[in-house]
Amino acid sequence: MAKVEVIMPQMGESITEGTIVKWYKKVGEQVQKDETLLEISTDKVDSEIPAPASGVLASIVVGEQQTVPVQTVIGYLETEKAEAATPAPPSGAPHAEEMTRAVPAESGQRDGSAAVGVPQHPAEGAEGRFYSPLVLTIAQTEGVSMGELQSIPGTGQGGRVTKKDILSFVQAKKSGRLAPTETPAAQAAVPSMAASIGIKATKAEAPPELRTKYPAPHYEILQMSNVVQRMAEHMVKSVQTSPHVAAVHEVDMAQIVKHREKNASPFEQREGFKLTYMPYIVDAVIRAIKKYPLVNVSVEGDKIIKKNFIHLGIAVASENGLIVPVIKHAEEKSFLGLARAINDLATRTRTKKLTPDDIQGGTFTISNYGVFGSLIGTPVINQPQVAILGTGAIKKRVVVMNDAIAIRPMAFFTLSFDHRVIDGALGGMFLEEIVQYLQKFDADSKV
Repeated sequence: MAKVEVIMPQMGESITEGTIVKWYKKVGEQVQKDETLLEISTDKVDSEIPAPASGVLASIVVGEQQTVPVQTVIGYLETEKAEAATPAPPSGAPHAEEMTRAVPAESGQRDGSAAVGVPQHPAEGAEGRFYSPLVLTIAQTEGVSMGELQSIPGTGQGGRVTKKDILSFVQAKKSGRLAPTETPAAQAAVPSMAASIGIKATKAEAPPELRTKYPAPHYEILQMSNVVQRMAEHMVKSVQTSPHVAAVHEVDMAQIVKHREKNASPFEQREGFKLTYMPYIVDAVIRAIKKYPLVNVSVEGDKIIKKNFIHLGIAVASENGLIVPVIKHAEEKSFLGLARAINDLATRTRTKKLTPDDIQGGTFTISNYGVFGSLIGTPVINQPQVAILGTGAIKKRVVVMNDAIAIRPMAFFTLSFDHRVIDGALGGMFLEEIVQYLQKFDADSKV
């Protein structure tokens, strides 16, 4: 038996410590390579850490809700033999030696020469569910189709299909019984997105004075996660730093709706993901920034720092709170490139595969609160940026066009801006540039 140290990974150069949110395996349980072993939280992002090797979880050194420096040994795996190292992971991901180190079982001494490779990301099904490589391998071996896989109720974190779930399905299929239906217990295991977004918290061990002030069962005292705490601090700092002003413009989305409806089906068949409205909006924002570059700046004392590149942040509501992944050098991408980048970031946000580099360096941000039905909002500027665009829901409304009554798909766009460097004239012209591009979009153009 070979013993492998599980190390608190360094999820980026600026990350110095991490908190263990949850161990998905207990001591003595088997774990397969690529299967989620634990979840960690840093001051930048939450991440699920996969098992780097197959074996048994021999011991847990650092328990849940404990914070330790990076490179700290947090547990041990026992494997049949040390596995060969795999190629280096993509830039920004933790390297193999940062996650594990193989050590002789009898001595406990480290041996960096037997570092275990980093596993691949899980795959996404057509309906948006995510499957680990282990589950997909079992499905392929046992002849389980994607349609059957999608019908399996998941009992894992966030409703994920686990190894146990798919093996139960396979056994039921082989015995001639119908595939298991979703039981109330299985439904309860899938948390409601509406119930969890915006307050990623757990029951907390509160001090006596709080328990006295808020007695159970009439009150519950919850503990914010690291990500939510940092987000709260960031928002308070933003309001204290920038004098916020908001401008609201109305946009007729008829041309965009027409183009999307015309291209949605062939686009999804070709690309493997849905065509949303966001690429159109992102494209319009990039064009407007190029015309009005003073919206793409930051402030350092009495100096204005103009950015000659566009790192576009898109706020994504996840079960861990609001995350703002960034499309780097968005000005260099085509419409299709933007659509792919948006889908990639959204997918990795939901599956906790973002790295700190993915959420740093933004120069302008878009917040799409319209996805939740909100018509108008006033988003808080994402420091050190000086403006943020909020997009409301697209709703059919009665409007007057050329002195005639018409029904059009309309939306409200809000620009919150830092009045230290952006006045009403610049803010209004920038926002109107976005509106005009969307309203004059060529609905017959190719994607």
